[in-house]
Amino acid sequence: MTKHVIVLGAGIVGVSAALHLRQRGCDVVLVDRRAPGEETSFGNAGLIEASSVVPYAFPRDWRTALRFACNGSTALRYDLRSLPAYAPWLARYWRESAPERLAAAARDMLPLVSRCVAEHEALIDRAGLHDLVRPTGWLEAYRSRESFGRQADEAERLARTHGLEVDILDSAALQNTEASLTGAYAGAVHWHDPRSVSDPGALTKGYAQLFEREGGSIVRGDATTLEARGNGWRVQTDDGPIEAGTVIVALGVWSNDVLRPLGYRVPLMAKRGYHMHYEGASGVALNRPVVDIENGFVVAPMRRGLRLTTGVELARRETPPNYGQLDRAERLARPVFGLGRRLDEKPWLGLRPCTPDMRPVIGAAGRHAGLWFDFGHAHHGLTLGPVTGRLIAELIVGETPVVDPTPYRPARFG
Repeated sequence: MTKHVIVLGAGIVGVSAALHLRQRGCDVVLVDRRAPGEETSFGNAGLIEASSVVPYAFPRDWRTALRFACNGSTALRYDLRSLPAYAPWLARYWRESAPERLAAAARDMLPLVSRCVAEHEALIDRAGLHDLVRPTGWLEAYRSRESFGRQADEAERLARTHGLEVDILDSAALQNTEASLTGAYAGAVHWHDPRSVSDPGALTKGYAQLFEREGGSIVRGDATTLEARGNGWRVQTDDGPIEAGTVIVALGVWSNDVLRPLGYRVPLMAKRGYHMHYEGASGVALNRPVVDIENGFVVAPMRRGLRLTTGVELARRETPPNYGQLDRAERLARPVFGLGRRLDEKPWLGLRPCTPDMRPVIGAAGRHAGLWFDFGHAHHGLTLGPVTGRLIAELIVGETPVVDPTPYRPARFG
C-alpha cells in the first residue's frame, strides 16, 4: 500500500527526505511557507564537509572563553538580552563539550559525515547539477604560527585515523595554491575530501525540481496549522487542507513552533550567522573556500561573487539584525582576500538549528503515531541533508537503515 507523507520544511533537510521517500514509492507533499532553499539552506558557506569529523564544541580553554565573553570576537557574538533564554542550553552545551563527551559525539556523527559526499553525489547525478559542485576541498588558514603548527599535527592525525586526504601548506605553499591571498597567514591545512558548492540555494532548488520531476508535490502552507486528524495528520496550505498518515517535521529552528503544542520540548536553539557577497578586486580568482580559523569567518567563491560568512551570533530569532560582527569580519577579510564592493542590498541573516549534544534529532516521535523528527543539523545541514534524508526515509518505510539511528533518537530529550 502506498504511504502518504507530508514533509514540513523545504530546506536541504526536508527536500532530501522528500526525495528519498519519493524514490521509495511514497506519495509525498512538501510544504513550506516559502519556495525551496530560501531560508538557512540559502546562506551557508557552501561546504559539504567530509573532513568535519569532530563537531563544533563549546570552547573550554579559559583564554578563548574570556575572549568570547568580551563580546568583540568575529567568531562569536552574543546579544546580552538574549542570554537568559540561552543559559540552560549553553550550560548543557558546555557540559557536552567535555573531551570524553565530545569524543562520543564525534563517534556518533562519523557514520553520517563519512557518507555525506557519496549521498550528495548520488542526488547530483540524478539531478544533473554537476556545475554547482567542485572537488576543490577547502582551506583552514591560520594567522598564528603556533596555532598552525599545533593544528597541522592534529589534522594529520585525523586524516590518518579517518582515511582523509590532507596537505599541510606553509605560507609559501599557500600562496602558490591560492595566489589571490596576501601573506596574512602563517599556513593552512588543505582538506581535499570536502566539496564546495557555488550556490547552495540553487542546489537545494535543483533537488526540489528533481523531486517534482519524479512525481512529488510542493505547496505553500503554514506548518503551524498541523493537527492530528483521525489516524493521520492535517495541515493547511494555499491549496486547501491536506492530510496524510505520516508527517515529518524538518523545519530547522522553527521545528519547536510545531512541536510545543503537541507536548514536545526539544532543546533547540539558533546560532545565527550573516553573509555578504563582494566583487573580487584582486584580479585573481579564489579557487576554494577559506576559513580564517582565529577569526571564525569563511570566504568562499560563489556564483554571485565572494561570499563572506560570519561565525556565530547568539540571539533570539526575533532579535533585530546586528551587522557589527559582519562589519568586523569584513575589515579583517578585505585586505587579505581583495574584497571589492558589496554586491547585496543588505546582509543576509540565517539561523543554524543546534542541539546542545551536537547531534541532529532524527526518528519517530514518542507519543504520536506517524509523527517524525528530522532537524537540528547545526552547522552541517547542507553537508548531512541527503544522508539523513535517506536515513529517515528508510526508517519510515521499514528498510534497514544506512546507519544506526540510535544516537539521533528524539527520545533522548524525554
